[in-house]
Amino acid sequence: MLLLRVYAGMLARGARPDAYTFPPLLKAVAAERGAVAPAVGDAVHAHVVKFGMELNAHAASSLVLMYATRGDGATARALLDAWPARGRGTPVVWNALIAGHKRSRQFRLSCCSFVDMVKAGVMLTPVTYMMVLSACGKCSDILLGMQVHKCIVESGMLPDLKVENALIDMYAECGKMEAAWELFDGMQVRDMVSWTSVISGFVRLGQVDRAKALFYRMPEKDAVSWTAMIDGYVQTGRFTEALEIFREMQFSKVMADEFTMVSVVTACAQLGALETGEWARIYMSRHGIKMDTFVGNAFIDMYSKCGSIDRALDVFKQMHIRDKFSWTAVILGLAVNGHGVEAIDMFYKMLKAFEAPDEVTFVGVLTACTHAGLVDKGRDFFLSMTGTYGVAPNVMHYGCIIDLLGRAGKLTEALETIGKMPVRPNCAIWGTLLAACRVHGNSEIGELAAENLLELDPENSMAYILLSNLYAKSNRWEDVRRLRQVIMEKGIKKEPGCSLIEMNGTIHEFVAGDRSHPMSKEIYSKLEKVLADLKNAGYVPDVTEVFVQVTEEEKQKVLYWHSEKLAVAFALLGSESGSTIRIVKNLRMCLDCHNAIKLISKLYTREVVVRDRTRFHHFRHGLCSCKE
Repeated sequence: MLLLRVYAGMLARGARPDAYTFPPLLKAVAAERGAVAPAVGDAVHAHVVKFGMELNAHAASSLVLMYATRGDGATARALLDAWPARGRGTPVVWNALIAGHKRSRQFRLSCCSFVDMVKAGVMLTPVTYMMVLSACGKCSDILLGMQVHKCIVESGMLPDLKVENALIDMYAECGKMEAAWELFDGMQVRDMVSWTSVISGFVRLGQVDRAKALFYRMPEKDAVSWTAMIDGYVQTGRFTEALEIFREMQFSKVMADEFTMVSVVTACAQLGALETGEWARIYMSRHGIKMDTFVGNAFIDMYSKCGSIDRALDVFKQMHIRDKFSWTAVILGLAVNGHGVEAIDMFYKMLKAFEAPDEVTFVGVLTACTHAGLVDKGRDFFLSMTGTYGVAPNVMHYGCIIDLLGRAGKLTEALETIGKMPVRPNCAIWGTLLAACRVHGNSEIGELAAENLLELDPENSMAYILLSNLYAKSNRWEDVRRLRQVIMEKGIKKEPGCSLIEMNGTIHEFVAGDRSHPMSKEIYSKLEKVLADLKNAGYVPDVTEVFVQVTEEEKQKVLYWHSEKLAVAFALLGSESGSTIRIVKNLRMCLDCHNAIKLISKLYTREVVVRDRTRFHHFRHGLCSCKE
């Protein structure tokens, strides 16, 4: 710590510290996050006392701030209470206490300290109001926020731009956009903070289009306002639009920051846009944007979701500071990409690094056991969650253990596990069991799973599809016909398949049977050529998952036009020979597409990575990592 070395040098030269020496020193200590920071802070505190500065308002407030910031609220409050009665009336020390609690994210303590400050009759300053309003927003304490608003009005402090901005932000954080808008609309003077607070408020409520309309009315925009809009699109699942806004930001010559890049990389992860994600990394390097822990975690997630786990590991290894989210992201990435054993090894390394696993970490660990077929290991991890690590299993963990048991063919144990769940099983639980029954041909448990699934979601087309496949696998053709008749009578529609593929930095979207793409004619022509090559190699279409009542030939045509086949044909047209094809699909990939793409990877010597709703499929040389 540079300031400490300077301070030590000052003492070595015989210089005596004064009231102005300790505040910057204590501020630097408070900002430190290392294991030695508390000991260093205690040592500086000892020097404050040694040189008789403990009753100086600047030094004392810096001490209070340091202790509260590091989460030691009891010591911070004891220091304040130890002051002489006259000194305790100084707002600077109380403000330091409120600010320190806020920095350590103990927002309730910030609010309580403000209430105590009012009771003590200490003068409230604009800084006091701004800090407590921020704390109220963070912990959604709208009642205290409204009382503070009343105090501000009665104090005659308004109009004050910074205080007004704090009020708008508090109401926006608490979801009270009518109050926030009323304040914003009545402001005599506004700045970028005013506009951004309102925009962020609408974004939090999911009203992104209203936020966008306001955004384009802003007279001036900075990185914070641009990031708010980008993040708004990410939060509402409009990832392509998030990247479009980022491109507009570049044209406007506004420099992005670490927060912007987290949102951009998150959008790339969801779209499977590896090229754009790689470009974002180059952009950061070119403009000197720091790869902090949050950005690093986002890149690990992005590379993992794009099926490029080696690059995710490279980012992880290069990170100077890792948190539990870094470890969890890489464990999940390894698990979903089929590297189960490596994911479990990474979990043990996480423990050796003294990082405590949380509920998301265990989703990754259990997923790893599922992909590696480690049933006993998965059971042990599941049982150890509560006893060893203090993590209570939730529905997602039960879903993982059902998937683990189901893939291993232990369907009776899976059903018994569902019966012992402390919460009601949801659609995902029953759907996972039904899918396992389809794979292993267990009609009895499969029918029970389908019955429960349809009770929760009567229009669930996937339940009918899986059950029909199960009947077909068991040669129960009369039940297949009966089930399909029910589907037709009820008018149940299968969710349309949609596949995304990135080409030269542009996201292309394909829907089954759609011809709206500008290259549609070339794509369908290429697909016909591919299908001919497949048939020559022995490919026979699997029509068991086609529900429309048409001839066998027409059923095959429905399969030929599935979205992932269109995306593969487009990639074969427009990408270099030997390059990897990466596709993101909104639904579970059907058996026919799985078989077809597996053969394409062999015939065209291409690696194809498909991320569907349930898993990754890495196709290479006619083989698939998912072993479906």
